[in-house]
Amino acid sequence: MITHVHSATINVRDLDEALSFYVDVLGWEKRQDSNEAGMRWLTVAPPGAQTAFALSQSDTPNVSFTMGCGISLITDDIDGDCAAFQEKGVQVKAAPETMPWGDRATWFSDPFGNEFFLVQLAS
Repeated sequence: MITHVHSATINVRDLDEALSFYVDVLGWEKRQDSNEAGMRWLTVAPPGAQTAFALSQSDTPNVSFTMGCGISLITDDIDGDCAAFQEKGVQVKAAPETMPWGDRATWFSDPFGNEFFLVQLAS
């Protein structure tokens, strides 16, 4: 039986720049960083999260066609997170809105064009 998701991949242009963004800007933690057989395995995750995100660098000069992820992140303080992100230069797409199903949500993007859906669940 599958018990949980171990990791999901986020495509980036530069691993070190991505590591800096996810750790220094979003406040996530580096979980793994190893270089075996010429391949760097780098994962990050929000503190305490069960699922990690593997950062994958493409060798293609223009990887915009491969950028993207379909990731929703849950927060307990969407307004505080958005304010903190904007102070650090993160592009938050719009002020959080109440969705038809009651949750509050917005989108933000990383420096590589990957968009994330940030959600505060309705109580």
